[in-house]
Amino acid sequence: MIKWAIIFLVIGLIAGALGLGGVAGVSMGIAKFLFIGALLIAVVLFVLGLTVFRKVT
Repeated sequence: MIKWAIIFLVIGLIAGALGLGGVAGVSMGIAKFLFIGALLIAVVLFVLGLTVFRKVT
């Protein structure tokens, strides 16, 4: 998911440099959404790893 966020970030930066404002804005929005989603999933899995999975083993 982070890989896709980076890809959309690069697309947004290139589109912004070329003057394509609409495409740049959409690409940056998608990149931000994917990055936040990946960050939330990572935090949830980290918390589960510290709590639930420790009790199982």
